[in-house]
Amino acid sequence: MTSLAPAAWWRGLGGLTRSGSAAEGLSWALYDFANTIFSFAIVSFAMGPWATHFLGEATGTFLFTVALSLSVAVNAIVSPVLGAMSDRTGGRKRYLLVFTVMCVAPTLLIGFVDIGLGLLFFAIANFGFQAALIYYDAMLPDIARPGKLGRLSGVGVALGYVGTIASGLLFGLTVTADGETTAASFLLIGSLFAIFAIPIFAVVHERKTRGVPFRTGDALRSWSQVTETIRNARRFPGLMRFIVGRFFYTDPINTAIAVMSLFAINAIGFSQTESRFVLIGLTVAAVVASFGWGLLADRIGPKRTLMWVLGSWTVGLLIVGLTLERLPFLAAGAILGSGLGGVAVTDRLLLLRLAPPAQIGEMFGLYGLAGKASAVIGPLAYGAIIGLLQPSIGRDAYRIAILSLLVLMVIGFLIVRRVPEGREPDAESPLAPPLQPAIVAPGEAP
Repeated sequence: MTSLAPAAWWRGLGGLTRSGSAAEGLSWALYDFANTIFSFAIVSFAMGPWATHFLGEATGTFLFTVALSLSVAVNAIVSPVLGAMSDRTGGRKRYLLVFTVMCVAPTLLIGFVDIGLGLLFFAIANFGFQAALIYYDAMLPDIARPGKLGRLSGVGVALGYVGTIASGLLFGLTVTADGETTAASFLLIGSLFAIFAIPIFAVVHERKTRGVPFRTGDALRSWSQVTETIRNARRFPGLMRFIVGRFFYTDPINTAIAVMSLFAINAIGFSQTESRFVLIGLTVAAVVASFGWGLLADRIGPKRTLMWVLGSWTVGLLIVGLTLERLPFLAAGAILGSGLGGVAVTDRLLLLRLAPPAQIGEMFGLYGLAGKASAVIGPLAYGAIIGLLQPSIGRDAYRIAILSLLVLMVIGFLIVRRVPEGREPDAESPLAPPLQPAIVAPGEAP
């Protein structure tokens, strides 16, 4: 019986894909494995302490959040354009390759240059990481069968957190005796991202679409189309409300991802080695929960599932905000970790239900814009609170910073409550030519 289990799992994975190929489903999901390695090991863990090691706690923390926020700000500005261009020209995988390389190459070099150039390389890498997600998410309807998007999305997110655990353990092989990051740490993470990103480019096949040739002029003219994208979003029930709600609920999520290692070290009192193992342990909750959230999303719908996810984050933030002790922090971290997997699974599915099929890439760009705008504001606001209040009130500054995130989460929850459930993406609609170009150049008919 045991020997048949892997074969049954493999057949089940094949049943989630349009092609019936388990290899294609796994190859798509492995990209989540690859990019979450970067998100955890570089953004959440290594870069903040690396900057403070060379520049001191105050200056290092500030410049780290500035580099992070600037990279996301630039990406937020161009996200709708990037998504709309992929809708017009087709071939999302080639865009994914460009931005994956843009993330991997600078990451490999961060540890071998001075800290100023290292922060610049980090900003470039994070820009590439964020941009690549637009095309990765937009490929999901091409890969998954209708009605199976939640399950395949859950597999990807769960594999992502397995990647977090694996990279966290391997990371320990490259640190000093005191647990501090080294140049080899960045080399390791960049290499792991590159290796596990290969299958999506080698195995996954995009469905053919009727695109038009890429023109440089289209890219230049598309800057004026951000307002048109917003206008388009307002035509579809609940879509713009969801985008606004996403800005609020992803602010605390993006902030937590960015500062979690610094928070564990400075607010709770863990050492760098302890914080790494704590974050690995909390990630287990996200791995397990991702499968459950994906299954629940297919059964009751992504909107209702997302409401449960945001409710769990509200509880977790409240616990952290009320006490800065280790045991409550670990309990709240397990809740937040499971909710983190839930958000990754459900909100992209809700976007797919609310967005018109011919403009999925464009709307994923707007979806990314909301999340990235919050990722600009959140870490800077958090850093400002700590910088202004910590010298006078000590650790209580961290409590105030967390409770400010709780307020934003509650606002996001209340906004998303009124978003409709939307409709399951049609099996054939992504193949159909768009009724109008995603980007309309001046003089063209809409």
